[in-house]
Amino acid sequence: MKEIGMEEKKHSLDFVRQMVADDCASGKYSGRVVTRFPPEPNGYLHIGHAKSICLNFGIAQEFGGVCHLRFDDTNPTKEDQEYIDSIIEDVRWLGFDWKDKLFYASDYFEQLYAYAVQMIKAGKAYVCDLTAEEIRSHRGTLTEAGKESPSRHRSMEENLSMFEKMRQGEYKDGEKVLRAKGDMASPNVNMRDPVMYRILHAEHHRTGNKWCIYPMYDWAHGQSDSIEKITHSICTLEFENHRPLYDWFVEQLGIYHPQQIEFARLNLTHTVMSKRKLLQLVEEKIVDGWDDPRMPTISGLRRRGYTPESLRDFAHRIGVAKVDNVIEVELLEHCLREDLNKRALRVMAVINPLKVIIDNYPDGAGESLEAVNNPEDEKAGVRSVPFSKEIYIERDDFMENPPKDFFRLAPGREVRLRYAYFLKCERVVKDPQTGEIVELHCTYDPASRGGNSPDGRKVKSTIHWVSALHAIEREVRVFEHLFEELDPLKDAAASQDFIKRVNPKSLTILKGCKMEPSVAEAKPGVPYQFERLGYFSLDPRLAKQGQNIFNRAVSLKSSKK
Repeated sequence: MKEIGMEEKKHSLDFVRQMVADDCASGKYSGRVVTRFPPEPNGYLHIGHAKSICLNFGIAQEFGGVCHLRFDDTNPTKEDQEYIDSIIEDVRWLGFDWKDKLFYASDYFEQLYAYAVQMIKAGKAYVCDLTAEEIRSHRGTLTEAGKESPSRHRSMEENLSMFEKMRQGEYKDGEKVLRAKGDMASPNVNMRDPVMYRILHAEHHRTGNKWCIYPMYDWAHGQSDSIEKITHSICTLEFENHRPLYDWFVEQLGIYHPQQIEFARLNLTHTVMSKRKLLQLVEEKIVDGWDDPRMPTISGLRRRGYTPESLRDFAHRIGVAKVDNVIEVELLEHCLREDLNKRALRVMAVINPLKVIIDNYPDGAGESLEAVNNPEDEKAGVRSVPFSKEIYIERDDFMENPPKDFFRLAPGREVRLRYAYFLKCERVVKDPQTGEIVELHCTYDPASRGGNSPDGRKVKSTIHWVSALHAIEREVRVFEHLFEELDPLKDAAASQDFIKRVNPKSLTILKGCKMEPSVAEAKPGVPYQFERLGYFSLDPRLAKQGQNIFNRAVSLKSSKK
């Protein structure tokens, strides 16, 4: 497992870390620090989870504690082993290690059942006959108290008997639930007799058919933290109103009491962060699975070409806040550029090729030119790039009738070929049927080898190129924002039809791209900077299928205007 560098451990004391530091200083929990990352295995993790992973594992590292990885697997109808495997892979890829502290809420099903029996015996829980809809209608509103269930005053003995029958499978799904006896007049709706257990005749991925009743998240979560002796139960703000319920449960049971701390979840522009909506994108095949490179999932970002270092840097930069805010996706892209700029090898590739014939270059001749692998890394060295009479340039690097602010190649104009020669356009050849430019005829200055002119003349532009004789051909995929709008869920109407708001230009497939021959040795996960175009790497999933397709992770500059 990769160790996190010391420079990455340095954090200012945000309010969460300050609370942990204060607890350590006061001797609370005997100086122990035990955090946990507790995902529900009902989908893939996204960039918001990466923030939580970095926070929980980071605090454990910084304070000499441990962080558990626990799957809150209490709903077998929505959970899958695929999700568990993906979560484990994501956390490891981010650079964190839970060692032997891998747990499941299902490990505690017997204990949670025993706790529920304890609650019934204490007169704090009862079996309710109301349907889910009736429970909702009885719960009341934020301004009106709820109504008590007719089942609320059953005897302890009857509740114990019925709860045991629930466990033995004597009732149908939805026929009974176990509810806590809270306060139906509480201003906190979560305290109004919350459901603790529901009947689900469904096979669980770990316990099989042993159980047909499953604990609700609000019942299992706090008690699981207690069983594991978690010191700081760090979660997002949507659980703030649930904290009184969690506290009430552990107080009624008289068990170990973790401290819950809430922080603002990550909201990112141009995307959605709801697992339910991400699942909809997958199920309706709007995207190519959970790991589609346009998705904000960790696996999608990894497939696109993001690095764990860039995500950890992003999590550090955005910090931990108490109030919800929205982070611009450009900051995430900036973190990736900074990381890849230091590590990516430079190569030349032409993704929209236009053929150039250099008329005064000797027929059949060729040569090797020296190119720098990475100017940011002195140890990266140099490579040889082949040059020949016919080359490819980017179609966008030529204009037949250029405006004043266009300084690249045009008829009668001279430019510098990167690492090579000065090149001048002499003639344009067009398709007689379509009028499309099909090739350029140019001349070069043999004395300008290396891109330097012996007579001191200046050119205003340097463009990249690839030798046609030596080029390899690959497919390239370029991604834009999944949604053009900053906030695709800005109101109820937008949220309802968010699928229709997916950016139709979020994926562009470019076939027949030309690349210098060194790229033939590319491996998945190894980043390249295609000079002037952005950062690219082989798609790891498609590479396993024998397809050498490059994904653009990010452009060289932000597209934000």
